[in-house]
Amino acid sequence: MNMTVNTWQHEYPFRNNFFEIDGKKYHYLDEGNPEGEVIIMLHGNPTWSFYYRNIVKELQEDYRCIVPDHFGCGLSDKPQDYDYTLENHIDNVLKLIDQLEIKIFKLLVHDWGGAIGMGVATSRPQAVTGVILLNTAAFKSLDIPKRIALCKLPVIGEPMVRTFNAFAWPATFMTTTKPLAKHIKEGYLHPYNNYANRIATARFVKDIPLSSSHPTYARLSQIEDNLKNVTCPKMFLWGAQDFCFNMKFLKRWKDFYPNSKYVVYENAGHYVIEDERENCLKEIKGFLNEYRA
Repeated sequence: MNMTVNTWQHEYPFRNNFFEIDGKKYHYLDEGNPEGEVIIMLHGNPTWSFYYRNIVKELQEDYRCIVPDHFGCGLSDKPQDYDYTLENHIDNVLKLIDQLEIKIFKLLVHDWGGAIGMGVATSRPQAVTGVILLNTAAFKSLDIPKRIALCKLPVIGEPMVRTFNAFAWPATFMTTTKPLAKHIKEGYLHPYNNYANRIATARFVKDIPLSSSHPTYARLSQIEDNLKNVTCPKMFLWGAQDFCFNMKFLKRWKDFYPNSKYVVYENAGHYVIEDERENCLKEIKGFLNEYRA
């Protein structure tokens, strides 16, 4: 009897593309219809382009899906001497957009991808024709869960994350309400399999600005101040059981964008498209069809 063995590679049947930035390889997916509308999907911490695998499969017939891995994440290089800041992550996405000669696009963002994506959008508001936001933020907040604050502590925070995988590993069971299959967990953990490869998962936490003296505080403040300039249609898909980007963050988004569409999944967690895959796909496709560029 033939038995199919589920592996994370079967879940991620995409061609790998690399763009060199300052001598480092920046990995991205470029899947789907080359003549279709461009959808740029930006992941957060500690995920990678694997997070969007099912969205890409669903959209690739009609759309061109561009999904980068931020440096230190996924299949991109993980330099040990790189400055892993919000500013640099934004700049890298902008460089990729220019390299691929993309003039207009929509954004799909999650977690840190929200700050990065809205950094892109506030830099080029006329180029963005729509934004879909999944459990994320792009504004200052002191609302940080204790378990993440622990990973941010001086001296012990980074060793915890890098030596004991105290960020990516817990995320495989703390971010969903429905347990992830073993091979899906393996997919999420694949890029973060040793101390060196976990550098970005630690540095993303370190880059959360909680005071005006933090190097990223000014850049995040600038993005927040310019959110009003991103006037394209927006939709929010939100897992209400998220311990990190909780419902307070969604309420804050409504202050910026009171007329946008908000869909709340009461029983979904932080990885909302894992818990509510079919419903999210339906909403995403509906939004893209309604606001075709």
